[in-house]
Amino acid sequence: MNAGEKTILVADDESHILSVVSLKLRNAGFRVVTAHDGQEAFDLALSERPDLLITDFHMPLLSGLELCQRLRQQNNHVPAIMLTARGYNLEPSDTMQNGIVCMISKPFSPRHLLETVQEVLERSAAA
Repeated sequence: MNAGEKTILVADDESHILSVVSLKLRNAGFRVVTAHDGQEAFDLALSERPDLLITDFHMPLLSGLELCQRLRQQNNHVPAIMLTARGYNLEPSDTMQNGIVCMISKPFSPRHLLETVQEVLERSAAA
């Protein structure tokens, strides 16, 4: 997998999370697009057609789950990694129906997130 050919959309209303995640992904060779709320992420997902979405669950305008639901309604089947507060979980039906392939609790290791991104992209390329 050539990271430079892959675009990742990162959506989080916390600037420091956006910075850390974006830096880690860019250093690994990915093209990164960022959004500060769910609506901005939705608009960018439609225009940029990313290979992967990393989204916070709790965001202004649209939650991460609402973002994934709306993308599915637009026939945009980008796989998503959901960042959540520790101990918060979605129902399995919510994750499967909306393309959420992985849940990661905050705080998280940027290295672990990068490994997860690479695994998800490899799985989606093989599918």
